[in-house]
Amino acid sequence: MRLLLIEDNPRLAALIQAGLAKEGFPTDLVTSVAEGLSVLATMHFSLVILDLGLPDGDGLSVLKHLRGKGAAIPVLVLTARQSPSDKVKGLDHGADDYLGKPFAFDELVARIRALLRRPPTYLGNKLTLGGMVFDTTSKELTVDGAQYLLAAREATLLEALLRRSNHVVPKSVLEDQLYGLGEEGSPNAIEVYVHRLRKQLDDAGAGAEIHTVRGVGYLIREPK
Repeated sequence: MRLLLIEDNPRLAALIQAGLAKEGFPTDLVTSVAEGLSVLATMHFSLVILDLGLPDGDGLSVLKHLRGKGAAIPVLVLTARQSPSDKVKGLDHGADDYLGKPFAFDELVARIRALLRRPPTYLGNKLTLGGMVFDTTSKELTVDGAQYLLAAREATLLEALLRRSNHVVPKSVLEDQLYGLGEEGSPNAIEVYVHRLRKQLDDAGAGAEIHTVRGVGYLIREPK
């Protein structure tokens, strides 16, 4: 799960990114309308945090573009524009939530969690399948009372698969989850991480299988 922050204030952006990382929300940053549209066209994100006063235009144009294409990705507008008319305008253009600056960071996190809990993007803290429970905050896997701590990449991969359990997750989506902007994995990186995760789940007796759908991606489900 990755978030996208569209914010041109470098100090504020750095604080938000660092804070969200501590809360378990890896966040990529872009600083303009053009960058935002480009990244959203090529990568998958679970939520967008959107400033409106951007150097090359109004952030609402990003919102209008997304909703015009039918994209249902949650968008939280984070802006200094706080008048009732500005809020109405933002919500009417398709924002899911609207938070004014300055803001309390705890409130930002609470609003993000609330948005991500909304169907069909429900993102609980504990994901279950078969005999296992995966805590997305601590990255801890529990199987029949025994606890296992996964490495960062394997934990991210497991979370992405569990959030769409019994459905095929495209390889491109998994790559977006594993790597941030500017990062590139080796051609066989996904296969390596899937192999490691399969072995860890088997060794733990997790009661879940990761299946390869050739040319498409992977799915996780209970053994039949």
